[in-house]
Amino acid sequence: MKDNLERDLFGGLSRRHFLRSSTAATLAALASGAPKLFAEPRKIAPRADSIILLWMAGGMAQTETFDPKRYTPFKPGLPSNEVLSTFPSIPTSVDGLQISQGLERVAKIMDRGTLIRSHRVGDLGFILHSRHQYQWHTGYAPPQSVAAPHMGAIIAKTLGPRNPDIPAFIDIGQNLEIGGESDGLKAFHTAGFLGTEFGPFFISDPKDAAASTRPNEYVGRSRFDSRWQRYNDLVAASPAGKYGSDYQRESLRRSLDNAHRLLSSPAAKAFDLSLEPEESFKKYDTGRFGQGCLLARRLVENGARFVEVTTEYIPFRYWDTHENGHVRAARMKADVDGPVSQLILDLEERGLLDRTLVVMASEFGRDMMVEGKPGQTVKEQVKQPAVMTELKHYGMHRHFTEACCVALFGGGFRKGFVYGATSPERPCSIVENPVTIEDLHATIYTALGIAPDLAYEVERRPFYVTMNGKGKPVEALYAHATA
Repeated sequence: MKDNLERDLFGGLSRRHFLRSSTAATLAALASGAPKLFAEPRKIAPRADSIILLWMAGGMAQTETFDPKRYTPFKPGLPSNEVLSTFPSIPTSVDGLQISQGLERVAKIMDRGTLIRSHRVGDLGFILHSRHQYQWHTGYAPPQSVAAPHMGAIIAKTLGPRNPDIPAFIDIGQNLEIGGESDGLKAFHTAGFLGTEFGPFFISDPKDAAASTRPNEYVGRSRFDSRWQRYNDLVAASPAGKYGSDYQRESLRRSLDNAHRLLSSPAAKAFDLSLEPEESFKKYDTGRFGQGCLLARRLVENGARFVEVTTEYIPFRYWDTHENGHVRAARMKADVDGPVSQLILDLEERGLLDRTLVVMASEFGRDMMVEGKPGQTVKEQVKQPAVMTELKHYGMHRHFTEACCVALFGGGFRKGFVYGATSPERPCSIVENPVTIEDLHATIYTALGIAPDLAYEVERRPFYVTMNGKGKPVEALYAHATA
């Protein structure tokens, strides 16, 4: 009963969990004052007002999704080094463009988007999911001397909310308590030095989203108000409340006020999936990720600025296909194919796609034989046999940072466009138009009207939204010339 009573506030997070998470994010920047712009930013006309990041956590194999290569069906005795793709290619709505079997519905909407086949993630010396996810989401390789903000927090701080009653930054689908890599995930799921108010509003399971925005039905108003006051007292007595800078304490207070306002706002209905017509709900209902896509659409409709929906990172599950790679990739594609395509179609039908950027990405790609960047020597996590004897050997089991894919829909980007290319043979390295993380981020920020060299001052020095302010937008990806 005690645990139930603790979950009346903040979307099912217990107060212990909330305080631990918020304190961890704030302690890293306790000495920081109010973050201010380091210099007057350049004016850029925005193409998009909001962004939905569909995060394929765990390492989505590029040759099994958006960059298929030569297909070799499984049979016992098949040499592993002969296999580049374990699924055949299928045509799409774009002439000449093929993607992987299992994404038939996504194939039909490729004429609405841009496909980058030459995204190159960071070479971090060794390959760990949490490190690469940190770099992708913040733009900086860990560790950093300051608490680097998540991209969503930068967007929330720089652009502000579209609807003051809807959190500007919402994160759907990731449970942060996953064991050994929990701290790694928590390190970038924060607003860092920007302050707690710009951090993510967490929804671990979309079906619980409605409960995140209303008091427990068994708690009366007077008890709720009393509990709310005690909660504020508890926060004030926490390390963040006692030892933080004036700005950090005020930011924490504002984050609590924002959450309290949402509890009594009509905008909270956007979180309630039970209000979605049954026919529409079924189109998305492939599980937590599918429901998360539906929730993201409802939230953007009602004024959310940045929404991330993840397939969730848990070691050796979902896209982390270290074994049974083919079978598990087939299952993951079944989970994402319908919801991703339906999200794009729904945004288009509602007139929202042109001003909403949808990004589908992952921390790195995969290969069957090559672990890491070509030429690197990295300890193998799974030994791939030279000759396959069982179906579990068939699939992309190894981390591959040399190339992966990003799909971009709406938000002022070109339609039916493919950018970059990789070699047709292993190691399938990039051979045309590489796109780094900093340049991809610059492209995304520019689409939202944020200059890639915008910087906030922290510890008397600039912190740029792209690494050292050097990110360059890939102009070829935009539907029209930069304003």
